[in-house]
Amino acid sequence: MKRYILSILAGAALTACFSFNEPETVKNEPGTEIKQGWKSLFDGKTTAGWHIYGKGAISSAWKAEGGAIHLDPAARKQGVAGGDLITDQEYDNFHLKLEWKIAKNGNSGVIFYVHEDPEKYHATYNTGPEMQVLDNEGHVDAKIHKHRAGDLYDLIPCSKETVKPAGQWNKAEIVANQGKLEMFLNGTKVVSTTMWGEDWRKLVAGSKFASMPGFGTFKSGKIAFQDHGDEVWYRNIMIKKL
Repeated sequence: MKRYILSILAGAALTACFSFNEPETVKNEPGTEIKQGWKSLFDGKTTAGWHIYGKGAISSAWKAEGGAIHLDPAARKQGVAGGDLITDQEYDNFHLKLEWKIAKNGNSGVIFYVHEDPEKYHATYNTGPEMQVLDNEGHVDAKIHKHRAGDLYDLIPCSKETVKPAGQWNKAEIVANQGKLEMFLNGTKVVSTTMWGEDWRKLVAGSKFASMPGFGTFKSGKIAFQDHGDEVWYRNIMIKKL
């Protein structure tokens, strides 16, 4: 019996050692350290830590409500200026986790390695690659190869489509470490590539970004949520520096 109990205890210890549960939040505030080195980029209540690209302020078209950051296109129709929402801080090697939900026929994107210099680069996509956020069933962009949800926009298509329909939450991850780029959608790795080498430059040269000399060249930058004029939500936004 003693040997049996020791065996059970040893098994429990191994299970604890190799548990890969989601990081547990200590405090839900921007920049707060959470377990396993993660930080929250959204406190669930405000847009603190974010601003509009090229501007020091936030746009009221982007709202913190219902535990999510929400782009309200109705506000834009009422004359409120929009723009891409961007982090105050820059990141080089990182693991980003978030959830997104798109409205029917909607389009948005998660753009990273954004170099914020609006006098030289008028938009976030002039420098930052994008993980596409899209209603594949309703938006015309879905008819274009490499423009579907989860694609590395206009560069690499998903290896497998795992996106959920409009109105449902999707879990996305972007891991960028020393040039190695991996993207996950709903638990499945959908894109894997290496940035900044000769193969990357050829990839960019064959895309719509070929005429943008700064695109995909920066090794540190900000993270942006694209304002494409459609309703979109982002929540549970966490990042870990690698």
